Amino acid sequence: MRSRDIYFFVFVVLLTGIALSIIFAPGGRWLFDRDVAIRLGLDLRGGTQVLLRAAEPVERSVMQTAAGVIERRVNGLGVAESVVQLSGTDRVIVEIPGIANPEQAIETLRGTGKLEFIDTNGEFLTAGTIVRTTGSPNPVALLPTATAPLTGTEPTATQPISPTAATGPIYQSITDGKDLDLNAVQPPQISGQSISNQFAVSFAFTGESASRLEQFTAANIQRPMCIVLDNQVFSCPVIQAALIGGRGEITTSTRQDAEQIYTQLKYGALPVPLQVESSRTVSASLGQNSVDASIVAGIVGLTTVALFMILFYRLPGVLATLALLIYTAISFALYQLIPITLTLPGIAGFILSIGLAVDANVLIFARLKEELRKGKSLRAAIESGFDEAWPAIRDSSVATLITSTILFMFGNTFGVSLIKGFALTLGLGILLNLFTAVVVTRTFLHLVSPLPFAQNPWLYELKDAPGMRYARETA
Repeated sequence: MRSRDIYFFVFVVLLTGIALSIIFAPGGRWLFDRDVAIRLGLDLRGGTQVLLRAAEPVERSVMQTAAGVIERRVNGLGVAESVVQLSGTDRVIVEIPGIANPEQAIETLRGTGKLEFIDTNGEFLTAGTIVRTTGSPNPVALLPTATAPLTGTEPTATQPISPTAATGPIYQSITDGKDLDLNAVQPPQISGQSISNQFAVSFAFTGESASRLEQFTAANIQRPMCIVLDNQVFSCPVIQAALIGGRGEITTSTRQDAEQIYTQLKYGALPVPLQVESSRTVSASLGQNSVDASIVAGIVGLTTVALFMILFYRLPGVLATLALLIYTAISFALYQLIPITLTLPGIAGFILSIGLAVDANVLIFARLKEELRKGKSLRAAIESGFDEAWPAIRDSSVATLITSTILFMFGNTFGVSLIKGFALTLGLGILLNLFTAVVVTRTFLHLVSPLPFAQNPWLYELKDAPGMRYARETA
């Protein structure tokens, strides 16, 4: 039994050391250059709010699908705790915290993500040209749009349709965007086919698109074939060899462009074209001063709880406080490692989980005192205390986990990511609470129980304990 306690103690020390190394990682980079910097949500950090509108009449179910695609794209941008929710029947509100390039993010969100290869009959088209294809004869880029700069102003005019582009030729599509194999779309890598530092996004088509692409490229060596993304010409490379199996890669000169293409392709095509109706920057509703005040309040609260536990439960309270500090370190390390973006609701969930962690220790120590009053030895009282308190701890934890799951599903269904953040931090805190209360605190009590000073009833807020008196007399 003693050796098992030592093994658990070593495990707890190692786990705490790993957690601290994540929290205090230099520059927010951990092992293998993993980004473990703390992420703040829109209410603490600010960001961009975009209102997207369907370019054509659609049903609400179609907009729900579009909202799901947009949320996956936002996550693909490396942004967590975003807010994506429907507004009315044809609009989607997107809030993105702390992005470095709002303009690029907006273009990534509104693009339909449709990749086509077109036959231009040997004609080279300039990159950026808006074209009509047999797969998309009415591109959203040719429709009236209403956009506002990132200043919070409302749009006042619409962009007119280009008569030339709207009545231009319709080019034959070699591929169908629906046949794009999403599993074959790979993150940007430095292209091995170029001596310059170009970045390539690998892709593959399936079905008839793969066959047509292979046959066309085999029959048109040394002729141009234009790559079109969302009806905009990306490039018109000269075919050097047949694309066997419909596989190839799109190369760009910058990683930023490559990442935008990858995100649009990888996370699905929108079922309906979307226009940017308005966009604005959102300043942090709390700001750094409020964040600092929240940290101070958290420290004060944690200190108050620790003093209460120590004064009321004495030695077990000291051990519980130490376990609570370990719980806090592991929690923050997981927030940075997963990662979980911290917002006010998320912080509230974490603070609530601390209270529940203290509640578990209170149940255990109350039972421990009762068992000592019955005359049991300290070791036996510890075991009985945990065994008797466990059903209450288990049932309350399961009830809270069920509540957290319901809240998470509610937030996920209705696009309220703030509720999801609260539910996630609360649920994770409950699981960690079970670990620290049952494993960490129990291990600490087992390790100190054989020590002579631990046989003093005063350390457990008792005037006398028959089992401890017998242990001292027979020692």
